[in-house]
Amino acid sequence: MAEPRRIERPLSPHLQIYRLPTLAITSILTRITGNALIVGVLLAVWWLLAAATSDSYFAIANAVATSWFGDLVFLGSAWAVWFHLLAGVRHLIFDAGRGLDLATAEKLAWACIIGSVLLTGLTVVLV
Repeated sequence: MAEPRRIERPLSPHLQIYRLPTLAITSILTRITGNALIVGVLLAVWWLLAAATSDSYFAIANAVATSWFGDLVFLGSAWAVWFHLLAGVRHLIFDAGRGLDLATAEKLAWACIIGSVLLTGLTVVLV
């Protein structure tokens, strides 16, 4: 029998050298932030319901909402709101048929990331 001929094929890029495109990262983050906003909403609704229920129950909910965990959830929610808003504006621009070339889409992706961080910082300073 003849020996099978081996074909030298290129190796797939390893995860250590592969970098996700910024557009993919912002697309993934848009979905994550949309779902993560539920945590902040649930904490806020629990706090409001506890305020309407009783003083002792409100004391527990208020302790959680004003703890480091609550601060982290609300800070993350503020960033998620800004990021999700800017990503929505970016998609409206795309839906209008503008910014679809790769260079402009990359700039818009970075604008979403940087803008959301700056707007979150501004929100923390003002509130």
